[in-house]
Amino acid sequence: MTVELASEGGFDAVQMREVSERADVALGTLYRYFPSKVHLLVATLRWRFEAQEAHTATRAVPGDTPRERVMFILRRLTRGLQKEERLTEALVRAFMFADASVSDEIRAVGGHLTGMISRAVAGDPDHGEATAEEAAVIGIITDVWLAALVAWVNGRASVEDVERSVDVAVGRLLP
Repeated sequence: MTVELASEGGFDAVQMREVSERADVALGTLYRYFPSKVHLLVATLRWRFEAQEAHTATRAVPGDTPRERVMFILRRLTRGLQKEERLTEALVRAFMFADASVSDEIRAVGGHLTGMISRAVAGDPDHGEATAEEAAVIGIITDVWLAALVAWVNGRASVEDVERSVDVAVGRLLP
């Protein structure tokens, strides 16, 4: 229901009452699990990245170098998000508006991104957890990617600009 509403009208279209009605769930029950629409939208982003990570964890990522493999993952994520502009606008805005009360969901989103990128860097779908140094490099890459997505959502960057910015950052960090 959240995806449906956000796809129809973006962030502003997601109203807790409407979500509860469409899902046929009591409003109080919805609020018990998701205290705000920001919580609900960030959880939606987490579930989407969780599915993407599960998908990438079962197969090798194409590319001969860490840079090529990471760019494959990020291009795929970016293009998927850009196909659903209003939904992406809602998810990115919620991610940006999230405060400390949403920190568990934010960490989960970051964990899924880190897992996908870590396996791409290693070139191994069975690669375990990232080392502290790998996680730091991946954190920089994902920060650049998220900033580029924000610029795209806000109309300050094109699809090509997003890819170019991310490719430059990945190239500097993963030669």
